[in-house]
Amino acid sequence: MTTRRGFLAGLMASTLTSQASWAGAGSPAFLSAGKDASGAFLLAGLSDTGGILFRHPLPGRGHAAAAHPVRPEAVAFARRPGRFADVIDCRSGAATARLEPPAGHHFYGHGTFSPDGSRLFTTENDYENARGVIGVWDATGGYRRITAFSSGGIGPHDMALRRDAPGLVVANGGIETHPDSGRAKLNLPDMRPNLSYLSLEGELQAQMELAQELRLNSIRHLAVRADGTVGFAMQWQGDPGEQLPAAGRHRPGTAPRLMAEDDARVLNLNGYGGSVAFSADGSRIGVTSPRGGVLQIMDTVSGALLREVRMRDVCGLAPSAGGFTASTGTGRLIAVSDTGQTLLHRADLAWDNHLIPLI
Repeated sequence: MTTRRGFLAGLMASTLTSQASWAGAGSPAFLSAGKDASGAFLLAGLSDTGGILFRHPLPGRGHAAAAHPVRPEAVAFARRPGRFADVIDCRSGAATARLEPPAGHHFYGHGTFSPDGSRLFTTENDYENARGVIGVWDATGGYRRITAFSSGGIGPHDMALRRDAPGLVVANGGIETHPDSGRAKLNLPDMRPNLSYLSLEGELQAQMELAQELRLNSIRHLAVRADGTVGFAMQWQGDPGEQLPAAGRHRPGTAPRLMAEDDARVLNLNGYGGSVAFSADGSRIGVTSPRGGVLQIMDTVSGALLREVRMRDVCGLAPSAGGFTASTGTGRLIAVSDTGQTLLHRADLAWDNHLIPLI
């Protein structure tokens, strides 16, 4: 599998040797939002062993981040319903731009760059019109907003680049919200979560909806395997305590495969998939639950639950050479392999929901 570091090495050996690279920021393995002991919010770059390579203050609680594919530049997104996205030079730690969505919109906490890094895509709520929107920003010209298009549903949360074809995959959680109502869910009787596959220009190319009995399982977070298989994590909005899957996989044109759906241990997730990731070799898929304090690892093909690891306030998850790396709200970074788990680092920080890999 080609890594970001390998790609950058090729660039450095080519005619682009004068361009700044992630090596100038210490070659971080992960990005994560967090909160320090004083209550201040930040975005940090972490080494593969958890050392903090850089940190940048944020004006409010962060959620996820997007890493530019070439430049040592990250965009930190506010937790929904936030209205800031800070563009950060990860060498100096300086903010080079602050993005704000148009009036009547707020960010949903996630975004991604186009493959060439020329555009930034952001998930947004057009709350006055109760529709999901993907904002498009010019990453070559000071992050000027270029346009926007439909996300294919309501409540777009996570979004990722497809790997089987040019385009985006969007997790439309299906939940209508409005800032005047805080985080209240306004449309539970009519929820229809979906995965929408869009071109980079916003054309809807394919869409997957869950079965009717699972329509309250909000599709929230994504991972994409090298062959284009999409892993998704869900958050149940129905009666608590029901035995329902919190993770699945999908390819356009096929039915979704739900993970561990007949295993009673899915109850340990408390109906809440916080983050999802494939292992580096793609054979396993992991889902975390901070509410349940657990990481579950399933076989990607069969969906069988292979392993369950208890971790207090675990949420962030990313692939690593030996399996997975997880982050917790107690400041821990933990390596999880088939043979056990290893504490890599303990920081005086509370890591937020996501551990964004730069590999």
